[in-house]
Amino acid sequence: MSEDKHIGKELIEKIERKRQSKVIVYFTGDRPPFGAQIGEDAVRPLYDHLLTFNENKNKNRIDLFLYSRGGNVSVPWRIVSMIREFCDEFNVLVPYRSQSAATLLSIGADTIIMGKKAELGPIDPSLVKATIGETASPPQQIGVEDVNSFLSFVKERANINDQDAVANMLHSLIDEIGPLTLGNVNRQHYHIRLVARKLLTSRKEKLDEEKISTIIETLTEKIYSHGHAIGRREAKDIGLPVEYPDNDLENLMWNLYLRYEEFLELREPVHPEILLKDKDTHQIENMPIAIIESSTKVHIFKTDVELKKKRKIPSNPQININLGLQLPHGVSSQQIPQQAQEILNQLLNQISQIIPNIVHQEIVRQSPVIGIDGRAYGGKWVEEI
Repeated sequence: MSEDKHIGKELIEKIERKRQSKVIVYFTGDRPPFGAQIGEDAVRPLYDHLLTFNENKNKNRIDLFLYSRGGNVSVPWRIVSMIREFCDEFNVLVPYRSQSAATLLSIGADTIIMGKKAELGPIDPSLVKATIGETASPPQQIGVEDVNSFLSFVKERANINDQDAVANMLHSLIDEIGPLTLGNVNRQHYHIRLVARKLLTSRKEKLDEEKISTIIETLTEKIYSHGHAIGRREAKDIGLPVEYPDNDLENLMWNLYLRYEEFLELREPVHPEILLKDKDTHQIENMPIAIIESSTKVHIFKTDVELKKKRKIPSNPQININLGLQLPHGVSSQQIPQQAQEILNQLLNQISQIIPNIVHQEIVRQSPVIGIDGRAYGGKWVEEI
């Protein structure tokens, strides 16, 4: 990173001159296995950047340079409605991945400028199975459209129309995922469609109702795999307001993406098994996993990471410690001089401190590794000054 802490400032400024706009970057990294997601915590630092745009009195056009695998589907509307308070025209620049919640954010733009490698994706949400009095490890993810697809399969593909049979299938579904989760699935089903409609109708150039319905239905239901990548041609066919960049803008967008890819080390996965080869724990401090940047500011989301081997401790570990210490035959403690007794006591104290470590090492030796735990903690947005 340069001395002024900016990562892509010169490229951002080139895109701004090219586009006659103000550019803000929102980039959530996906470095395996510690990726970042679109989250509510990004709204506040994004607002700081937008305030500097207002100071520059440029309210004509804001371009959001976006890279993300997805995240919280309640956040895109907050970001889009906030950005629109600062501009007359809002566009999204997509150099590569803009999937799930990032696709939802993108459809709220007046124009989506997609490079040759750009990918959007379905906006069908997933949620964590609700439980009462128990915790799942890891939490079970439920795809909202998977539940709807199951019900469609029962009626359409399996041709089960008998009310009693359908009721039995529904009871099986409730037993599997729980009534709370099923209720949440229904809420999310309607919520994602409501948010998508609000975003599509927030555009400066209004879409007709038929096109809006087609876009929503396609992105939520008709693309059957959540991992499907929607290229720019397919996005245009769906009816999204897609534009292709010229060669100059294409290169600027891709080079800016590469700058963040390198900084966040996206092509260098963290390999826990290598880092833990000769030890049970490993710490990584201040790992950067997401970036918000404009020509005036840069925020980086940094987190600490702990890797730890999981071991199965035997129910009855065999600990045998025999130091073989005893006084010579025929010698009593009263016969030992006072100074020698003090030295002996010091040695015994040292041994008592060593024994717990010996016990720990022996338990570790007898406990086979059954996996690796990894957790990120203490993460927060930090403004680089």
